Amino acid sequence: MTTSIAIAIFALLGLAVGSFLNVCIDRLPTGKSIIRLPSHCESCNQKLRARDLVPLFSYLWLRGHCRYCGAKIPLRLPLVELATALIFASLTWHYGPGLQLAIALIYSCLFLVIFAIDLERRLILDIVVYPAMVLALIFSSFWNGFSQWPSPGILNALLGGAVGFGFMGSAYLIALWRYRSVGGGMGLGDVTLAGLIGIVTGFPLVFVALLLGILSGGVVAISLLIVRLRRGKDPIPFGPFLAVATMVALLWGQGILDWYTGLL
Repeated sequence: MTTSIAIAIFALLGLAVGSFLNVCIDRLPTGKSIIRLPSHCESCNQKLRARDLVPLFSYLWLRGHCRYCGAKIPLRLPLVELATALIFASLTWHYGPGLQLAIALIYSCLFLVIFAIDLERRLILDIVVYPAMVLALIFSSFWNGFSQWPSPGILNALLGGAVGFGFMGSAYLIALWRYRSVGGGMGLGDVTLAGLIGIVTGFPLVFVALLLGILSGGVVAISLLIVRLRRGKDPIPFGPFLAVATMVALLWGQGILDWYTGLL
């Protein structure tokens, strides 16, 4: 299989997977089943047919509205499908078919779900994070294809998880003491997510992921304040920045770390 064909196949696969991720994003926060409940319009409860569920193309064909009641379909649905397709194609180009690609695709799906749910609802769900921790530990126990450091494996993942959990947990307690409120805008979900990030990236790449997340979140928050799209007390979800930073750290974290240590 040539690289271009593989990229095209995985891009199409990404569209289909993105459709399923939308189901997870819609239903997991409300406790609904992501398997047993058939796809339906949230406005009229009409069961959707196969022609209504073609990823991306159904949205374009229907011009963003339900075929049965005319209700507007959330723009997030085609965006997630398109993003998943682009991510799958990019990772296929970066890694090529193999075990490394499979694990990277699974991680990208997990963090895309976390990204979207936190962005929409300001929630980081334990039902997503804790199973993902177990999965990441299983991956690390037999393979560690992202880090080039000499101590890969489950102990490295546990150390990264402890660092992530401890770092963000300390920040949470400090914010709680400083603002006399629940985390001063930071939630416990951010703490558990940092633990997951540490397990996924391992030590010391967990520092790269957390630092990139903090810096990108800070830059966006300041920019929103400057253009007056947010006020000082308006909460800004932190999970999306951590999710993106984790994928960046998985792909290029070793190079970033080598560059930084080279400066020192």
